[in-house]
Amino acid sequence: MLEKDKIHVGDCRQVLSDHILFPGGTVDLVITSPPYADRRMHSYGGVKPAAFTDWFIPISGELYRVLKPRGSLVLNMKENVKNGERQTYVIELILAMRKQGWIWTEEYCWYKKNSYPGKWPNRFRDSWERCLHFTKRRDFRMYQDAVKVPIGDWATKRFRSMSEKDFIRSMSATSSKFGRRVANWANKRKVFPHNVVVFESEHYYEPSTMIHFATECKNRNHSACFPIELPTWFIKLFTKKGDTVLDPFIGVGTTAVAANALDRHFIGIEISPAYAKEAYRNIRAMKKRTK
Repeated sequence: MLEKDKIHVGDCRQVLSDHILFPGGTVDLVITSPPYADRRMHSYGGVKPAAFTDWFIPISGELYRVLKPRGSLVLNMKENVKNGERQTYVIELILAMRKQGWIWTEEYCWYKKNSYPGKWPNRFRDSWERCLHFTKRRDFRMYQDAVKVPIGDWATKRFRSMSEKDFIRSMSATSSKFGRRVANWANKRKVFPHNVVVFESEHYYEPSTMIHFATECKNRNHSACFPIELPTWFIKLFTKKGDTVLDPFIGVGTTAVAANALDRHFIGIEISPAYAKEAYRNIRAMKKRTK
């Protein structure tokens, strides 16, 4: 039976293979950042780039099994540079996962607003990472309204300067009923929404696949934790209250803290007992702050 709001200590390859602990089709979202190849040697031992796909494919197979039919998997990872050359193990993993049955639905780009500075003779500062979105079906669950961004009252005034012809050319690309309703509403008010959906009392725009979060991690006891804003954004996008979020490399519990704060259940797996202990401390601290 799936036990929610718990962190299992152990290697996720063994823990996930326990079909009693992890029955099939029981998790709504998997979001995680696996150890990058040849990185975090002291924390996780490191996996060689040439062996990374063979190492991860059994894990992704179990994740496919435990994920609900309309659920999503988000992998935050990026190829590192070795001997002056960008590695290819993430590309190889994507191709292998597609053969495994996964649909590579989307790729989100996490722009790290405050990436670490550095100076190299033949490359610039690395300011982004991949967030790879995989699903089992094309009709996966997605709640776009949950991540729409308010833009304030400036939109109506700004779009009044656009001509009616500009508006017609923009809207001609769609024949949807929703598009025609927005077109009729906007024409009556002489407002040109373009890429912004304008409502009677609120203005929102849908974010792109470029997401902007600082790299700051408030917990210094882990060598590679991501900012809480990252799992929060994807949890909002792909789950609703009461759903279950799994992180098989949960580290110090950032995903669990984000899930709990959003009234979702979490399940974590962590190979390091010390990190798992720290994760529970972080979860308890979050609950105290929200009481």
